[in-house]
Amino acid sequence: MNRYVSENPQEQQAFMRRHFHIRLNLFFFSAFAIFTIIIVRLAIMQFVEGPTLSKEETRMRVREVPMPPVRGSILAAGGEMLAYSTPVQSLYLTLQKSNYDPVSEAGQANSAEARALARELKKAFDTYGDPANEMTEEAILGAMDLQFRYGGGFVPRRIKSELTEKEVAYFLAQKTKFPGLDIIEDSVRHYDPDLVAVQTVGYLKKYRSTYDLEWYKPIRESRDSDPALQYTEDEFVGFDGLEMYYQRELRGKNGYKRVPIDPRNMANGVADIIPPVKGYDLHTTLNKKVQLAAEQAILDQIEWVRKNPVSGKVHPFAQTGYAVAMEVDTGNIIAMASMPDYDTNLWQTGSMDTREFEKIREYYKNGTLTPYSAGYSGHGFESTVYLGSTIKPLSVLIGLNEKLFTTQTKYTDRGAAYFGRNDQARVRNSSNHIYGSIDPGLAIRYSSNAFMVDMVGEKLYNKYRAKGIDIWDDYMKQFGLGTSTGIDLPGEYLGTLEYKDESETALSRLAYASFGQQGKYTAMQLAQYAAALANRGKRMQPRLVQKMTDGSGNTVLELKPRVLNDIKMNEAYWDEVIGGMRTDVSAFDGFPYDFARKTGTSEQAYKGELMENGVFIAFAPREKPKLAVAVVIPEGGFGAHSAAPVARKIFDAYDREYGLAGHPQK
Repeated sequence: MNRYVSENPQEQQAFMRRHFHIRLNLFFFSAFAIFTIIIVRLAIMQFVEGPTLSKEETRMRVREVPMPPVRGSILAAGGEMLAYSTPVQSLYLTLQKSNYDPVSEAGQANSAEARALARELKKAFDTYGDPANEMTEEAILGAMDLQFRYGGGFVPRRIKSELTEKEVAYFLAQKTKFPGLDIIEDSVRHYDPDLVAVQTVGYLKKYRSTYDLEWYKPIRESRDSDPALQYTEDEFVGFDGLEMYYQRELRGKNGYKRVPIDPRNMANGVADIIPPVKGYDLHTTLNKKVQLAAEQAILDQIEWVRKNPVSGKVHPFAQTGYAVAMEVDTGNIIAMASMPDYDTNLWQTGSMDTREFEKIREYYKNGTLTPYSAGYSGHGFESTVYLGSTIKPLSVLIGLNEKLFTTQTKYTDRGAAYFGRNDQARVRNSSNHIYGSIDPGLAIRYSSNAFMVDMVGEKLYNKYRAKGIDIWDDYMKQFGLGTSTGIDLPGEYLGTLEYKDESETALSRLAYASFGQQGKYTAMQLAQYAAALANRGKRMQPRLVQKMTDGSGNTVLELKPRVLNDIKMNEAYWDEVIGGMRTDVSAFDGFPYDFARKTGTSEQAYKGELMENGVFIAFAPREKPKLAVAVVIPEGGFGAHSAAPVARKIFDAYDREYGLAGHPQK
């Protein structure tokens, strides 16, 4: 049947009415559906999303502006303040339309409003302030940050710190004259003027200087919404040492201002202030008297080797020295000296005059932990040097544990060892000494290079071939050499492992490594190694902080001694090695304790001439040891004459303070 529209007018009219009613019904149905959706959506916004949107609206109208807290103190073991903050009153300006229109005059920093305010402030500073803390009009304008380099319009700008009482009184009385100005308590960081372990303690700079520091990358990326944890660009943060490693704990929590803002992101109204929470105080293991004794001993010894001949010559290029004293049973770092040092109070403003920085640029790094250190020796040697003969106790332990020889093995020392193709390579003993028939213990005592090459380096290669390098590397790391010591400081250097350089044969590398010429390590690694020998295999984690306390003096965290790894070996091996650590050292004449020690004299080439670095490790007493010490004097000559005297003074200072026999020796 064909569909068609009738030509009858009545039928056409009826047809049109039917279609009209259908369209009308569709319209009403669509309108009903749309209004239903709108009503449901409004209900969801009202009852489900309402609280969230209300908070967002409030957030858009109010900004929470952090105010840095008072930083916690860093204390020596005896309670002496190594770093502390004192409260000061600072003047902050929050830009407001009522006192400055940031878009007037095309946003120029020299707008009439800004300059008028700067002139008024300068006049007040000149009248009521300290002349030594004078500010120019340009400096005041710069502090206003009118071009928003360091914060939005609502962020308070610190105009001047360390206000005098007269300045504080004046600005409090003139609040109506200076809308947007607040007096807020800040702090100034101070460091012990006695210069105690300055590179270990560290220093502060402004947070906006941290963009190239990986250490602060997690903080910058955290986007923490808690205003108590947000950083301001102008606050001071740790830039090295304990100040940096314990930044979060020392910092505390912000106070903050809840600032109403207008649509232009400018402050508009009265702010609420939430006070900050002081950071934790760090109680370190550093003993101030032992630390100062170590520092002075290094300086004295540098001066001595530069003027007094040893083995027929002086050492005029000795300029630096490093020492670490570590308790054997706890891992506590009692002293950590990197000399020369400098006054960290020079960083008090967060920056330093270029001329001042040039004076200290080689001294502000921690040379006990890095290769860069407290300046370079005369020929540019770093603070990490070859260990020389101080490696020999470990070489013998490796040989014994790998069954390359026994404690009863006799070796005939003829003054030199030969190895390689047709024995073309030769290693001699120091001063060409010939020791004759010696056992492993005597090889350590007499410091026989020939024994180490023939009985350790070459035999290890013969047993494992090229894989002997991996065996050697594993032993080194078990004793803390070539790996992190676990010290609670940033930027630890892991060492230079030349025995992994495949440009030389594996035999050659093992031969030279066996007597201390294939690895450069830090004084901190040397101290941990010495302590591991004293502990007969227990490698303790070194620590500088033993507890933290809050602003009321309550202990919030106590750090316990920790064993990183335990190296299991036959007790007879330990007896042989520790018994052999008896090298003659005149600096310890009259020392009232039997003690284990090993001197070292490593060599480094400079323009064809061999320079001698002094190295020394020791622990005392030999039985039930309390303290391990490592000392490095680059270009200082024989370790027995350059480094050992420093260690003696450290042991004496520790004995006076704590007692190597368990009670202080006054």
